[in-house]
Amino acid sequence: MTGAKPRVLVVDDEPQIRRFLRLGLDAHGYEVLEAETGTAALRTASTGRADLVVLDLGLPDREGFEVLARLREWSRVPVIVLSVRSREDEKVRAFELGADDYVVKPFGMAELLARINAALRRRVEAEAPAPVFRVGSLEVDLVRRMVRVSGAEVRLSPKQYQLLQVLVANAGKVVTHRQLLGEVWGAAHRDDVQYLRVFVQKLRRQIEADPSRPAYLLTELGVGYRLRAPDQL
Repeated sequence: MTGAKPRVLVVDDEPQIRRFLRLGLDAHGYEVLEAETGTAALRTASTGRADLVVLDLGLPDREGFEVLARLREWSRVPVIVLSVRSREDEKVRAFELGADDYVVKPFGMAELLARINAALRRRVEAEAPAPVFRVGSLEVDLVRRMVRVSGAEVRLSPKQYQLLQVLVANAGKVVTHRQLLGEVWGAAHRDDVQYLRVFVQKLRRQIEADPSRPAYLLTELGVGYRLRAPDQL
């Protein structure tokens, strides 16, 4: 991050939304940069000054999806999509292009602040990943490739471990069906969603106290799955 006061780039063509976000974020210790077009957003982001981007999808000069795709060609800055669009296919597209989170308008400032804080924490953790991931009673030792639940070792198949490893690497974030299938089984299996569901059910039986009410491996309906981060319990 770029200093003691995190900088958030707000990309939205509505002045009232930018003003609302500027006032709310400033009151909670953030410095706010603004852009009302996709072109201006990319230009500001290219300076490296922003620690996080809040991105609207409906911009006057280009689609927010295009801005996100261009940004991901050279930057890993966290991006939270903030949009009136609530369709599952658009959420899936945003996550597959590299969005870190997706918030639907209208929204509450408290919720957005919580998501911004979580995204910034994940970025710091990703830059210096811990060799052991812990959330609740679940422990994943990424060096020794060992999984424990309540201190007892759990035996996973290679594919189950690989699936869990991808989720751990993205803890706290939604990982789409296609992303999981592509990373674990390869590009030829990106559409085998039912196959993935079966594997997730098996994995839950291994790591969850009650697989029918999972505490760690959560379903994002129509989009994918999310492994809880420690600060999300």
